[in-house]
Amino acid sequence: MRSRSTLGAVAVLTGALAAAGLAFAPAAGAVSPGTATATYDCGSWGGGTATLTATQSGTAATIKLTSAITTPIAVGADQISATLTMAKGGGGTRVFTGKKNPALGAGQSVVIGPLGGTVASGDSLNSYFAGVALKMVIFGVTVNCDAVTSQSPGPFVFS
Repeated sequence: MRSRSTLGAVAVLTGALAAAGLAFAPAAGAVSPGTATATYDCGSWGGGTATLTATQSGTAATIKLTSAITTPIAVGADQISATLTMAKGGGGTRVFTGKKNPALGAGQSVVIGPLGGTVASGDSLNSYFAGVALKMVIFGVTVNCDAVTSQSPGPFVFS
């Protein structure tokens, strides 16, 4: 009988510790809106509307970009180096970088990310600013893209 009560006490204690751990765990953070669109001009490479999807976990954030730009040739997975520079409300910028893309067939829309960066609580980020917002290097060729519109429905705000 004694072993049952010991097992019961251990189970209750384990459950209490697990609940306490969840109560005191740091918040994962949230970004709002989670998805936005903006129009980019990539010169002779083309342009159009891109969809940006942001996520946040503490001070780490990622952005995935699906563009209207298509690749003229097939591109293997993780062959596009990208830098996305975003204007920070109140001044300054935040930079997201990475070499992450799915395999893309000729004529497919370019998908980049997730690109990683660091954010602070309250950061309001928009890819529209004076300068190159998106730089991609594909097979040694640099493609610079300017954001020609602000994000819609608005900038990403990180918590």
